[in-house]
Amino acid sequence: MKIYIDADACPVKEETYRVAERHKLLVVLVANQWMNTPMSRLIEMKVVSGGFDAADDWIVEAVKPGDIVITADILLADRCIKNGVRVIGTKGEEFTEDNIGSAIAGRDLMQNLRYMGENRGGPAPMDKKARSKFLGTLDQIIQANKRQYPNPK
Repeated sequence: MKIYIDADACPVKEETYRVAERHKLLVVLVANQWMNTPMSRLIEMKVVSGGFDAADDWIVEAVKPGDIVITADILLADRCIKNGVRVIGTKGEEFTEDNIGSAIAGRDLMQNLRYMGENRGGPAPMDKKARSKFLGTLDQIIQANKRQYPNPK
């Protein structure tokens, strides 16, 4: 089991590192440019080059069932779910087959409202409650994945 982070604008990298260290899981950060990461054998930085969705494409190709993806990108979440991967939004919501359609519809609606000049605000900033929810969801998914995909001895 690995944790992949869509890292360019992820606000919960530090929280992910702490949880991954506790569970001894590899964290793979994927971004279009290099970024500083803590020195750890459990943290890997993957810089991808190419077009707008190059990082998303790389993540979709790399993940397998039992892995976890952390992203705020709903379209990336949808692609990963279709590959049988658990996906967590940066505010702690898990994207699933049951809720991803609604999330995509909401995304499209907000995009249309912004295009028409009706909505000028962005997402709410991260707060302690959202960070706490993220940590709880991440830990819950790791525990569930450990039961579903036990490591061969």
